[in-house]
Amino acid sequence: MTTIVLFGGQSDERHVSVASAQNVARVLGRPLCWFWAPDGRVYDVSVEELAAHQNPFKADFAPSRPAVFPDLEQALDTLPVEAPVFFLALHGGSGENGTVQSMLETRGIAFTGSGAAASSAAFDKGRAKELLRDKVRTAESRIAEGAEVDAAARSLLERHARIVLKPLAGGSSRGLFFLGKDEDPADTIRKVAESGVPYIIEQFISGRELTVGVIDNGEGVIALPVVEIEVEAGHAFDYEGKYLGKGTREVCPANIDEEVARSAKQVALVAHLTLGCEGYSRSDLMAAEDAVYFLELNTLPGMTTSSLVPQELRAAGIEFRDFLEQQLELAVERAGESANVRSATA
Repeated sequence: MTTIVLFGGQSDERHVSVASAQNVARVLGRPLCWFWAPDGRVYDVSVEELAAHQNPFKADFAPSRPAVFPDLEQALDTLPVEAPVFFLALHGGSGENGTVQSMLETRGIAFTGSGAAASSAAFDKGRAKELLRDKVRTAESRIAEGAEVDAAARSLLERHARIVLKPLAGGSSRGLFFLGKDEDPADTIRKVAESGVPYIIEQFISGRELTVGVIDNGEGVIALPVVEIEVEAGHAFDYEGKYLGKGTREVCPANIDEEVARSAKQVALVAHLTLGCEGYSRSDLMAAEDAVYFLELNTLPGMTTSSLVPQELRAAGIEFRDFLEQQLELAVERAGESANVRSATA
């Protein structure tokens, strides 16, 4: 098989995608690397050029050679290699919401991570919570856009001391806001209402911020060691906290009671399986006094050198290269099974 690391995309998480691709390509050796530019064009870039890109979390990646394909669909329709398998180093937008996954499934091309249906369900935070509501604990929430944001936010503030507002479909904590009952909400509400995207507005759960990766190791799904996110006063686990190390610290494995760790792993496993995820995922959770609450699930979590799932793999004694190769093998197996099903029903 020929491995192609696909990275970039149109979302505001494309910088993280570049950093993930750098780490994946470095560990895999010499895969093909395709950069999906914000304008839709696809570039074939060398591992050396990708590795040489500095400050990926802030600086845009600009390939030195012209684009090979005008768009991703044409690239997939005219693949220059046999037996391709895509490692999806995409994050956010159409790279994670099921759009790219559907393109690949339609063409019978192997790819890592969850399929289109699970990706779509998990990417929509409101839909994911609805599917999981009867199986795990979740915070009270509302979905609103534009002029609806004001009433939704104020309604929740009447019942809760603090609320959190985040884009309904998105990741890497872009566009994240917090509001307290005693704060003037007008400026935050205005920013959210003018963002042009739907928001999920939910009760803020006070507790210990945890995250748990779930992987398929070839014999079934297992939960990785729990990570705790320690946030300094006055900071949040937003983009700068995650990727620029401002005001946060990640403890892996988390220094928590075994019972809390078991509960966190169970919630992550239930979320992964209920949403129909494949390969791997990462669930973000909050351990409150009464229970572990599910916040959201990422079907394509970061794979950078500092990302949470790679940290958990190290804590579990799993080599990153072994994990990557296992995911590529599983992707090929799933594609073969899907092809057999299509042949049987044709």
